[in-house]
Amino acid sequence: MRHPQRFLIGPDGQRLALARWGEEDLRKPPALLLHGTGFVAEVWDDVARELAAEYTVYALDRRGHGDSHKPVADHYHFRDFAEDVCTAIETLGLCNVYGIGHSAGATDLLLAAKLKPGHFSRLFVMEPTVMDPRAARADGLSDFATGAVQKVLRRQPEFESAEAVFQRYRAAPAFADWTASSLRAYIQHGFAADETGPVRLRCTPGLESAMLRPIFEAMEQVYIGDQRGNPFAWLSEITCPVRIATAEKSWPVYKEMAARAVALIPHVSEWSFAGLGHCVGQEDPPLLLDALRIFAADDR
Repeated sequence: MRHPQRFLIGPDGQRLALARWGEEDLRKPPALLLHGTGFVAEVWDDVARELAAEYTVYALDRRGHGDSHKPVADHYHFRDFAEDVCTAIETLGLCNVYGIGHSAGATDLLLAAKLKPGHFSRLFVMEPTVMDPRAARADGLSDFATGAVQKVLRRQPEFESAEAVFQRYRAAPAFADWTASSLRAYIQHGFAADETGPVRLRCTPGLESAMLRPIFEAMEQVYIGDQRGNPFAWLSEITCPVRIATAEKSWPVYKEMAARAVALIPHVSEWSFAGLGHCVGQEDPPLLLDALRIFAADDR
């Protein structure tokens, strides 16, 4: 299959970038894939190429990432991302969507399913960021979380070449188990090349830090939201089937947040990936594909 086609939707200043695998085919239902914080649509390439035999496959660069718009710091709340998903669905005229999401991108889909009832056939979401609004705490972020958000600001934003990024990231624990093709796809689209030769992160450390603060607030049960409030009570209004997946080797907090999601969502089931870390789709694409097909065949 050819490389995915990239295109933009939306007005100037609010552009959303998407990738599509294969040609639009009304005989195939759509699948919409959402990446986690810091990544881009093409990290799904190994998965999307196979899904394209059965679906018209789209993946979105979430706001602040890739070629999508990059608003100022206070516009990276959970509802902002969910509304972008709704914009993509409306603009593309999608219905009967198989939503597949990872981490904060999984949260985007869960909230969008409430905003666009009847547009999703099912959701397969891996370790979504979820807080239980019934158990919110009044105090602020812990010192650990505050330090983690600030640490991102010290991340190296520029490298001499894409190959230098690959060699550096290949040795990093966060990417050590990724397939080489997934990592190269991330570098190709997650970095912009300067005219002088260096490559620079499209999702800058400042942007990623702005995204991570609400995520850590949700993890620690202290998220309030922006002026529109906390949307996590919406999870109890999702009407389509949802499968919540966890990975054996990921952080305990991801399993804790998955349990919160299971407690809130009405039509929910669970799945577990043995021997894998947080980025299942980039570590073992065939195993994820098997799980996606099993869920698609579930007629419950």
